[in-house]
Amino acid sequence: MTVLHTAELEIFADYFQFYLQDEAVDEDWGTFWTDETVERMLAVGECSVGIATARNMNVPVVLSVHDAAPEADFGEWELVNECSFRVRSGQVMLIGCTEGAPQERARFSLAPGSYRLRVSYVGLDSLSDDGLEGDDFYRLQVWPGPPGPTRTLKERAGAAG
Repeated sequence: MTVLHTAELEIFADYFQFYLQDEAVDEDWGTFWTDETVERMLAVGECSVGIATARNMNVPVVLSVHDAAPEADFGEWELVNECSFRVRSGQVMLIGCTEGAPQERARFSLAPGSYRLRVSYVGLDSLSDDGLEGDDFYRLQVWPGPPGPTRTLKERAGAAG
């Protein structure tokens, strides 16, 4: 497994969420969020994936693109989810749900096709009393792969289900 691209970012997680999506696709994010997806902290469309966050502020995100499924190193993570999405245009972006201007978006190239995304979360319970500061951190790992089910690979301690 080789890492093809890595980006360390700060994403404005307005409304406690941000998105990984095909740049040319405009899906209705509101329909993704159900009681189940809110609990999982992951909402999946065809060409967009919504990642829920612990706070409504800028959050640290590391995104890496791999040529194959990365190692299952879940020890330090509190929650790990995996899902599929499609790339049509060859350009993907990470975007906060209220970011407007295109220059505010982090972009990278991915060949059109089907991909898997693994989202690992840590520090979800580390927020300050006002909810503005915290040590929450989000790792996104992307690799080519056939469509598959959305699943939780590691559940939060004390999580129902």
